Amino acid sequence: MIKQTPSRVRRAAVALALPLLTAGALVACSESAPAEPPAAGSPSAAPVAASSAPSAGAELHLVENNGHRLAFHVTPGRLPAIVLDAGGGEDSSYWAALVPRLAQDTGATIITYDRAGLGDSDEVPGPWDAKAAAADLAAGLDQLGVPDGVLLVSHSQAGEVATYTVREHPGLVAGAVLVDANLPQFFTDEQVARIVAVNGSQIEALKAQPSTKRTRQLLATAENFGPAHLAYHELTWPDSVPTTVIVSERTPFEDSPEDAQRWRDAAAAFVKAGPDRTLVTATGTSHDVPKDAPALVLAEIEKMTR
Repeated sequence: MIKQTPSRVRRAAVALALPLLTAGALVACSESAPAEPPAAGSPSAAPVAASSAPSAGAELHLVENNGHRLAFHVTPGRLPAIVLDAGGGEDSSYWAALVPRLAQDTGATIITYDRAGLGDSDEVPGPWDAKAAAADLAAGLDQLGVPDGVLLVSHSQAGEVATYTVREHPGLVAGAVLVDANLPQFFTDEQVARIVAVNGSQIEALKAQPSTKRTRQLLATAENFGPAHLAYHELTWPDSVPTTVIVSERTPFEDSPEDAQRWRDAAAAFVKAGPDRTLVTATGTSHDVPKDAPALVLAEIEKMTR
């Protein structure tokens, strides 16, 4: 066990919370709240004026699943589609700089979306549920008429959504690029206990901030974190879905070498656990790989499309 000073423990607490409460999300919580969803009654899957579309030329479509609306942004192109899913506390705008470059380089249909409780999507009461988020994604793609065989690109917390998606919806995903993503191998009993132990002060600080969609969504993720991630640890990735895992050099745990190594070990273990899996280290990057090294992420997506 690495001995840490109190100040280092506090920094590590933020890092340990990153799979749950990303540093960027905590900063963003102090900013003004995102615009609320468009008024009820919009036709399901119908294009509407896109006030927060991630790129020029993207259309905002509203779909419904289990009584709530979800916002999908579609940049038209050829199929199969490339679907981008942002990390915890982030909505589709996270990919704003990457979408036009990806559309130009691949010519593919590019889809981003806001998970429930973020961006232009409705909030859903209760603790955050990765399996339900996967059902939302699958339902949205189905209502948009997107054929199976998409390429799924998932950052951070979206790795959990990706795992449930490939397990619960066989054939929907033909390949995946997991970008410094939450992988089942990381969430051992010991690691979950460590995260839960240090998250208390972070959660209290979040509760003290103004209530916005984003803060409420992060608190919903915290509500059932322990049991949800112990269950997630037991899941496996299907051998039928080829996968590239991009791991950041500094990881989410820049001030905790022990946890950073566990993060890297989890990525390596995931890759070794099945066929057609590739591990790529994003040299010099923080957890925010898509923004620190967009060219690398683009290159790995393009490799997977081929």
